[in-house]
Amino acid sequence: MHEQNVAILKGLVAVAWADGVFADSEKQALDGLLAAFGASEEETSNIHDYAKDPKKIDDIPLSDLSSDDRRMLMSHAVLLSFVDGEQAESEKEFLEALAKHLRIPKEEADAICAASAARAKKYLKLLD
Repeated sequence: MHEQNVAILKGLVAVAWADGVFADSEKQALDGLLAAFGASEEETSNIHDYAKDPKKIDDIPLSDLSSDDRRMLMSHAVLLSFVDGEQAESEKEFLEALAKHLRIPKEEADAICAASAARAKKYLKLLD
């Protein structure tokens, strides 16, 4: 698995912990991304170990993320914030802080969040 994919996954672990709970649905989403990124058993185990304890925004390894990777992380973060059926206020606040941390301009971050939220809501309706 590429180093930037590991960094994206570590960023998503911080997103999952934003509301203080790493829900089963968030763990399943993380496992889906591990599979999509072609993670080995060892890499999967390492990410699972990393995710056992709460992570904060400062735990996101920015130096491993390109400009495009940061935007991908932002988009995935929005989707992950909806995976348990609703986006908590603490998750919204975290996403705002994440955009700043990732150095994505506010206007662009707002556009990424709006598009990703619309996509997430569309997929949630399919699960009903």
